[in-house]
Amino acid sequence: IVVVTENVYDAARAFWSDTRERYEHRRHDRERPVLSPDEIFLPVGDLFSALATHPSVRLHRAEESDRNAGTVAFATRLPPALPIDGRAERPIGLLQDFLATHPGRCLLVAESPGRREILLETVVAHGLKPVLVDSWDEFVAGDTGLAMTVAALEDGAYVDAPPIAVVSESQLFGARAAQRRRRRNGGRDVEGVVRDLSELRIGAPVVHEVHGVGRYAGLGVLSVGGAYGEYLHIEYADGDKLYVPVGSLHLVSRYTGIDPEAAPLHKLGGRQWQRARRRAAERVTDVAAELLEIQARRSTRSGVAFDVEPEFFRSFEAAFPFEETPDQASAIDQVVSDMRREVPMDRLVCGDVGFGKTEVAMRAAFVAVQSGRQVVMLVPTTLLAQQHHQTFSDRFADWPVRIEQLSRFLGRDAQARVAHGLAGGTVDIVIGTHKLLDSGIRFKRLGLVIIDEEHRFGVRQKERLKALRAEVDVLTLTATPIPRTLDMALSGLRDLSLITTPPAKRLSIETFVRRWDPGMLRDAMQREVRRGGQIFFVHNRVEDIERIAGDVRELAPGTQVRIAHGQMRERELERTMLDFYHRRFQVLVCTTIIETGIDIPNANTIVINRADRFGLAQLHQLRGRVGRSHHRAYAYLIVPDRRAMTADAVKRLEAIESLGDLGAGFNLATHDMEIRGAGEILGDEQSGQIQEIGYSLYTRLLERAVAALRAGKTPVLERPLDTGTEIDVREPALIPEDYLPDVHARLVMYKRIASAPSDEALEELLVETIDRFGRVPQPARLLFDLARLKIRATPLGVRKIEAGASGVRIVFHPEPDVDPGSVIRLVQREPERFRLDGTERLRFIGDFPDAPSRIDAVRRLLDSLQVRAAA
Repeated sequence: IVVVTENVYDAARAFWSDTRERYEHRRHDRERPVLSPDEIFLPVGDLFSALATHPSVRLHRAEESDRNAGTVAFATRLPPALPIDGRAERPIGLLQDFLATHPGRCLLVAESPGRREILLETVVAHGLKPVLVDSWDEFVAGDTGLAMTVAALEDGAYVDAPPIAVVSESQLFGARAAQRRRRRNGGRDVEGVVRDLSELRIGAPVVHEVHGVGRYAGLGVLSVGGAYGEYLHIEYADGDKLYVPVGSLHLVSRYTGIDPEAAPLHKLGGRQWQRARRRAAERVTDVAAELLEIQARRSTRSGVAFDVEPEFFRSFEAAFPFEETPDQASAIDQVVSDMRREVPMDRLVCGDVGFGKTEVAMRAAFVAVQSGRQVVMLVPTTLLAQQHHQTFSDRFADWPVRIEQLSRFLGRDAQARVAHGLAGGTVDIVIGTHKLLDSGIRFKRLGLVIIDEEHRFGVRQKERLKALRAEVDVLTLTATPIPRTLDMALSGLRDLSLITTPPAKRLSIETFVRRWDPGMLRDAMQREVRRGGQIFFVHNRVEDIERIAGDVRELAPGTQVRIAHGQMRERELERTMLDFYHRRFQVLVCTTIIETGIDIPNANTIVINRADRFGLAQLHQLRGRVGRSHHRAYAYLIVPDRRAMTADAVKRLEAIESLGDLGAGFNLATHDMEIRGAGEILGDEQSGQIQEIGYSLYTRLLERAVAALRAGKTPVLERPLDTGTEIDVREPALIPEDYLPDVHARLVMYKRIASAPSDEALEELLVETIDRFGRVPQPARLLFDLARLKIRATPLGVRKIEAGASGVRIVFHPEPDVDPGSVIRLVQREPERFRLDGTERLRFIGDFPDAPSRIDAVRRLLDSLQVRAAA
């Protein structure tokens, strides 16, 4: 019997189409020949013809009209929500009550093996003992009342006859399970992108926040105090070595700032590092003060608390012809929430090209206009202004909103008419270039400024934008944030929304770095033309663009080729771009005038000549001109011989070729930061103190300076960075090599465990680890337990915890944040078990034979201590 689901036909056709398309692309590869799909797979028509000869069951949602003899309807309903609440007196009480009051059997379903392990630990700890099963058949064949399995099930079901309940994880953990899955699929850990230790090679520079810049010398196991542990080896000047326990890897980061070969190398224990860090801290304090001044001006000014009728907003939302991606929906919610507050908004929305940033902007514009305010959208090019004007006009067609554009495409009279409408309040939304920042432009009730790709504007325009930020709501859209923007977002001085989930059916762009090969270029262009598509051919020299266009005509005979560049007359350029948009010719040979925002869904191949001359963000933007539909897109980066390129150019090309995944813009920004040198947040230099101490530490110093100034305190430059609590339980806490053999994967995992900010983050990481590598062995489980204890101990001001068979010793910092009264009460209540050893040490005497008992003892002790009340 063949079971056929609703969408199996569409899925088969899509698979066949994608397979044929990939073959068409690869079949010309003489070095790696591939078989045709017909030799490997069964064509779709043949498949379903063969299936038709067998009895079949077709699954679909039952309708009231389904009453024929061949239809069987199952009376199912959703079980109730049964949330697990760890703070309640009975954490799994609702689940226990459901099992007690509903007859029959129950199957608990986790979304992955890692989630199953966590769920199993939880229910077993509170008295339930489910049997683990591997399949539905195994559950049905058994006779156990409660079982547990793994399946990608969003919702559960309850069947009356026979009485069987299937309870999914989302019913037990609410939205957390779905959110977890969403983050794994598309979300990105913002700081993790910048600070992880992936791809670290022997000899690469690293920064230890206490000891300075050294060279990574490997990862090895050492025996200290009778217990084995894994340590990171760092080599400093004069051959000095530092061994960093993996539990302290949050103090170590890759050095980013300049070329790794030119990174400074400090002497272990020397004063050079202390001086460099002090200089950077002084500069950071000035930067933080300047940034906070901007923020303070914004917070003291009472902005506009926008308000819009909910039914109007829902109606505008409903007209969006696509389904919002989870990240896009989240960004919209954050923007609208910001606009409802009285403090002026300053939010950065970072999303890859074509990921829906413009829709976020249009939702914000709708809220502003419906609240009686004017909207300005600033874009870097006249072509983009024209395109956005068309997009906004189409989107707002059903609403009484006047939308205008202001750019060099308009004559003087038309520009004067728009300016008059802005001053009089009759223009609701205006889209234009930097002309909108001219001193002669006045607004009657400006409420929202939307900036597309801020880094494309000049210094004077940025100064004007800086002034605007203190007065009105500002929404900035970007695909690849420059280092300064990244700094401000990571430091909490600008609100950041990431859109990293690609739209439905969007495919990643196949990217190739190649030397000029007429045969390869001919095949690439002919393949695109044969499938009805169009081609961008980027050549960024107006002087010989005509010659290149002639070469292209020879490579693609029979196709229409035209030219576009910024030195053309406005009308001619506008006509060329419109003709290309309306598919009146196939190949556009152009300069980078098409870099920002031009949306030609039918163009799905781009050739970039002399790609080594472009910056990384620019290459990413140009590549983003294709792949904006559901067709596979191709980018060919044409370069000279490797020996003719600079080292930085080679790195840029390697980065963009390796980061071809959808949503890679944010990652590319961090690669750009490493290649060019991370820039100072204010000012135009791409150098400065960051080169001395590395980007990661610079950012952390900035965060601390901002926090101190916000609290009304003067940053203490000499105060050592918070290194966290050192914990030793006399048992090996490491990831065994036979569990995770790859040293780089182990290194990254150690870093992520040591840097986890919360218990929930650690739980998610444990789930991911089990899903990727299998059940966690005891030494690695102990590593997670110690990280949990560190999260609890560090806020109390605990410097060190030592736990052995006969007791626990806690060492506090000189000025801990623990409430002295809680310590005194502990000692007075049980003086035979708790003792103060001086002013900084607390002993807990007892019999703790193994690591679990020591972990439990430390946990109970920390739970009994309280944080000092704020003065």
